[in-house]
Amino acid sequence: MKLDILAFGAHPDDVELGCGATIAKEISLGKKVGIVDLTRGELGTRGSAEIRDNEAAAAAEILGVQIRENLRFRDGFFVNDEAHQLEIIKMLRKYKPNVVLCNAIEDRHIDHEKGSKLVSDACFLSGLRRIETELNGEAQEAWRPKVVYHYIQWQNIEPDFVVDVSDFMEIKEKAVMAYSSQFYDPNSKEPISPIATKNFTDSINYRARDLGRLVFVDYAEGFTTERYLAVNSLDNLL
Repeated sequence: MKLDILAFGAHPDDVELGCGATIAKEISLGKKVGIVDLTRGELGTRGSAEIRDNEAAAAAEILGVQIRENLRFRDGFFVNDEAHQLEIIKMLRKYKPNVVLCNAIEDRHIDHEKGSKLVSDACFLSGLRRIETELNGEAQEAWRPKVVYHYIQWQNIEPDFVVDVSDFMEIKEKAVMAYSSQFYDPNSKEPISPIATKNFTDSINYRARDLGRLVFVDYAEGFTTERYLAVNSLDNLL
């Protein structure tokens, strides 16, 4: 299956939090979108890997993505080396996305920055035909995505561009809250974590509203790029 967009996250819920509304919008426009999680989030303060598996499946259904896979790298301990790069290359060559979305270039959680560089490096290497990979016993062809965009997570990174997601925040918030084990619940007996506070849950909405305010729309999600953006004409912008 060829996908238009493949979104990578170091943990289940990264993609939903970082670019869930953008994904929902692209799907509404007829794009085929998939998600690949690098880990099962097994080191998370709350819940368990098994619970996260079920939550990720529920979130994928809410967003309407074509596929969701988990590479089962070690949460907290995966590294940017040949073995991990090759696993991502296999996914890129399997789904042949034109656009790759991945973790923030720097962030509070060390896996986010590691995942960002790992996926970015793999996107380049995937285009080299002398790197040979197989999937299900069949040789894969080289494939390099046209662009790699990094969504924004905990840190307030200045975006290179934003996407108007005004009509898709409700879907995003439903997909995020599918991870009920991870976020604010006044009745929960589990330990508090930075993302399990009411302020964090509220921030999903108010950060998108603030980015939207800056471009005169209701809600927006921001991204950074690895190369210059180009437009066909000067009136292509919002």
